[in-house]
Amino acid sequence: MSEVTQTPVLDLLASMTADSIEASSLDAETLMLVRIAALVAVDAPPISYALNLEAASALDIDPDQVRGVLAAIAPIVGTARIASATGNIVEALAVAIEVAEVEEGRKN
Repeated sequence: MSEVTQTPVLDLLASMTADSIEASSLDAETLMLVRIAALVAVDAPPISYALNLEAASALDIDPDQVRGVLAAIAPIVGTARIASATGNIVEALAVAIEVAEVEEGRKN
């Protein structure tokens, strides 16, 4: 029986992510770009973009690459999904900025 934690859902998501990375033959950068494309395809909420864009940033994936993914998949997923994704990305970035400002305020 597994150990009960304070964050069982987050722990499950982290485990699923680690397992998918291990099972994939893609390099880390390609894997993250594919994940971003998948987020668009399923109309993911802003928090999903926040978590994945943070990981993408750690891999030095820049905004131009993310825009490239959006442009590449637009004919497949449609303009509504691209518009929704763009809005969700903007919202995710706004939340990330607010969190960074709060954390910076706590340090001072």
